[in-house]
Amino acid sequence: QVKLVESGGGLVQAGGSLRLSCAASGSIFDINAINWYRQAPGNKRELVAASLSSGHTNYGDSVKGRFTISRDNAKNTVYLQMNSLKPEDTGVYYCGADLGITVAWGQGTQVTVSS
Repeated sequence: QVKLVESGGGLVQAGGSLRLSCAASGSIFDINAINWYRQAPGNKRELVAASLSSGHTNYGDSVKGRFTISRDNAKNTVYLQMNSLKPEDTGVYYCGADLGITVAWGQGTQVTVSS
């Protein structure tokens, strides 16, 4: 079983930065990738950034050039550095662990960007 705990959300003005953390514990060797998603009110959850076990990364078009996903394997933690934040980045950010046939989710952390 995999447990994920997100932290680092908060309220920030447009143009500001935040760094989110996702700490993984449990059966971490079952994890193929840990990705960041977000969900705005009334919208479906969307992929923001992906960090594959191979080291490759992928980003959603709306965050390319502004967000950076990174990982610290020694700490079993994946980070999401978010720069140049926009009001449309507001939402609940979740990390999700790809376990092959299922996904393990964290509890989410709220990010609010004021204009």
